[in-house]
Amino acid sequence: MLKEGYCFVLPGKKPASIMFTNCSSFPTSCLIHLNSCHGAFLPRRCVPQLSLRTTTSSRGRTLSIRSSSDHAAMVIDEFSVACNIMREIRTEISRMNKSIGAVPGLAVILIGGSPEVYKILGGLAGVNTTVVRLAKDVSEEKVLKYVSRFNDDPRFHGILVELPLPPHMDEHNIFNAVNVEKDVGGFHSLNIGRLAMRGREPLFVPRSPQVCMELLHRSNIEIKGKRAVVIGRSHTFDIPAALLLQREDATVTIINSRTKNPEEITRQADIIISGFRQPNMVRGSWIKPGAVVINVWTSLVVDRNDPSGFRDVRDICYEEVSKVASAVASVECHRGVFPIVVLLSNTLTAAKRKHNFM
Repeated sequence: MLKEGYCFVLPGKKPASIMFTNCSSFPTSCLIHLNSCHGAFLPRRCVPQLSLRTTTSSRGRTLSIRSSSDHAAMVIDEFSVACNIMREIRTEISRMNKSIGAVPGLAVILIGGSPEVYKILGGLAGVNTTVVRLAKDVSEEKVLKYVSRFNDDPRFHGILVELPLPPHMDEHNIFNAVNVEKDVGGFHSLNIGRLAMRGREPLFVPRSPQVCMELLHRSNIEIKGKRAVVIGRSHTFDIPAALLLQREDATVTIINSRTKNPEEITRQADIIISGFRQPNMVRGSWIKPGAVVINVWTSLVVDRNDPSGFRDVRDICYEEVSKVASAVASVECHRGVFPIVVLLSNTLTAAKRKHNFM
């Protein structure tokens, strides 16, 4: 268990650390900085001239961030939302362990990447987390053997084969090899298929769209009856995100690289979710005044002024968008903390379902 003020450094090209001011209670005043080469991080340039403001809603006390510029959108504090979810996970795991002596177990298969953040966050949540790290030239057969082993092991309630996979592997073969009841990443064809069917509930949904929906729900942003635009082209992002929004009675349009007049379409939307990975594509002129904008991924671009030689740039041009939108969230759904928190939450759900624990 990490103590107050505990800080540690992960190896990397430059110092990287993760710090919780008080891990015993998981307050919203948490700070995470991890080198993007090693997994999760919060961009250091999140917002210019930030000031903190505490608000109260029907969902409880939340922490919002507002820019000190004159007409600026509220920035949805995705990290405080993630911390709240972590508190809920810890409470439920403690209750389950005391009641039936069971603890959720998660197996993560990484091909490249760093296992530290999974182990750290899994440990803090109380989830027994095992991470297998494989070389990028590993055979598909070997990955499938690990999947089969974890499928058969009752200690593990959730299995994730992390993306991206090397080009020599068939994503569908690997995703569908995972037991659908342990598919906490939400990639299995049955889960995607159930998501598309009215009256059929998926056991899990892909994490990036799930993160976006959590942010909307926990920020009390109305979805029903709203126009929504999802920008992207990925079978694990844009279609699941659109289906989740449609399930809550939004009218949804998906924009991709072949869409004509994307600016005109986007300007009609009340909710915009962008995961296109094109730096600064969504400008302020694309935004309807008062719209809610969620940026899902960032792109790494060359920057000679940065000590690392690179910097992360959002799909949305933040300086412009924040002057028009009512609320903005920027989530790193590939290397971020929030998607791992959602993964841990899904693992808890799988364990409760397995043990018939309510």
